[in-house]
Amino acid sequence: MNPLAQQLNETLQQESPAVYDMLSNLGKAIYFPKEGILSQSAEAKAKAKKYNATIGIATEGGKPMHLKVIQDTLSAYDPKDIYEYAPPAGKPELRTAWREKMVKDNPSLASVQAEISNPIVTNALTHGLSIVADLFADTGDAVIIPDKNWENYELTFGVRRNAEIVEYPLYNEEQRFNSKGLREALLAQKGKGKAIVILNFPNNPTGYTPDDQDGDAIIAAIKAAAEEGVKVVAVTDDAYFGLFFEDSMQESLFSKLADLHPNVLAVKIDGATKEEYVWGFRVGFITYASSSKAALAALEQKTMGVIRSTISSGPHPSQTFVLHALNSPDFEAQKAEKFEIMKNRANIVKGLLDSGRYGDTLQYYPFNSGYFMCLKLSNVTADSVRLLLLDKYGIGTIALGDTDLRVAFSCIEGEQLEELYDSIYKAVLELTEQV
Repeated sequence: MNPLAQQLNETLQQESPAVYDMLSNLGKAIYFPKEGILSQSAEAKAKAKKYNATIGIATEGGKPMHLKVIQDTLSAYDPKDIYEYAPPAGKPELRTAWREKMVKDNPSLASVQAEISNPIVTNALTHGLSIVADLFADTGDAVIIPDKNWENYELTFGVRRNAEIVEYPLYNEEQRFNSKGLREALLAQKGKGKAIVILNFPNNPTGYTPDDQDGDAIIAAIKAAAEEGVKVVAVTDDAYFGLFFEDSMQESLFSKLADLHPNVLAVKIDGATKEEYVWGFRVGFITYASSSKAALAALEQKTMGVIRSTISSGPHPSQTFVLHALNSPDFEAQKAEKFEIMKNRANIVKGLLDSGRYGDTLQYYPFNSGYFMCLKLSNVTADSVRLLLLDKYGIGTIALGDTDLRVAFSCIEGEQLEELYDSIYKAVLELTEQV
C-alpha cells in the first residue's frame, strides 16, 4: 500500500476508528499524491516568479490562451476564472461561499459540536454519491434505501460497487415516513456490522419530506443501530434541498447526524444543480462531519484522490458562474421568486387531486416538496398509462413499477397543469374500461 494511503489510514484509525472500519478496500487504498504534478505545479505557482513551465495549459500575454469566439460570449469573466484548471477539491472561494450558505440554510449547524469539513466540489450530485460508493461500499455491503427511490442508486452502489441494495417501504400505514422499517433494516445489519443509509428528502420520485417528528424518528433509528454496533455511513442526498412547500423538515438531517454517535459518519451531498436551477452546470458538493479535524483532513485527502483518479477536477467555468450568483445581492430575491413558482405548481396539483373531480381514480402518495409527485394507480398498469399518454395525448410521464406514475410538475406551467391531469384521468379511464 502506498505510504501516503497508509498514513491517512493510521490517522483515521487513531482519530476515528469507526470511520476507518467503514472504508471500502478502495477507500483504504486511495490517497492524494503529494509529490506528483499537481503538488509540484502548486509549489511552482507560488515560487516560480520568472517562468512557470509546469502547468498543462497554454498561456498568451500572461493570461490563459483562449479563442475570441468563446471569450466573446463570456466577456464578463476574467480568463483566469474560466479557462484554467480548477483545483481537485474545487474553487476555494466557491467552497467557502457554499459552506456559508449551508450554515445559513441550516441554523442547527451552529450548535453542532462536531467539526464540519469545507465542502469539496463534485461534478454534481451523482459524482458525490459515486465518491461515497467508492470510499465506503464493498461487495455485499448493505445500502439501505426506501422502496420509492432514484434508480441511479442501484447503478452507483449495486452495479459499480456490487453492494447489496436493501429496501424498506417509504410510507407506513398512516402514510407517514416508515421509521420503523428503516430501523429494522438497519438492525438487520448487525451481523455485517456496517451499513450505508441514503436519506433523500425531498424524495425523488414522490416529492415527500418527513416532518420534524418523523425526522427525529429517523435519527433515533440510526442511533439505535449505532448503539448496537452497526457502523453507519449516513448520507443525506439533498438534491432538492430548500423546496419545502408545506409542514415538513426545513433543514437537512445532516445537522442532527453530525455528532450523533461515534459509529455514525454524516455525509452531505448537495449542489447548485436543482437548488439554483443550473442543471447543466454540474456543480455539486460533498461535506463530512467528524469530532476530529485530523479525521476530516484524511477524508478530504481520500476524496481528492478519488476525484484526481476519475475526473481530475470539476469544470472551472460553471464553478465561477455559481460563485458569481452566490455573491450577487440579487441572489436571494431571485431564488425566492422561483421558489414561489414551484410552490404554486405543487399547490395547484394538490388542489386538483383533492377537488373530487377525479373521484378515486387518481390516488397519490403524500407529497409536500421538491420537483415531483407520484400517482398510485389501480386496475391499470403505470406503463400502459404512460404509453397511452405518449401515443394519444403527446404527454410524457415516468412509470415506476406496476402502480406508480411519476409526474414532474417542475417542468409544467401552472396554467397547463389542469389539462395535464385531466388527460391522465382520461387515459386511466380509457384503459380501465378495457380491463
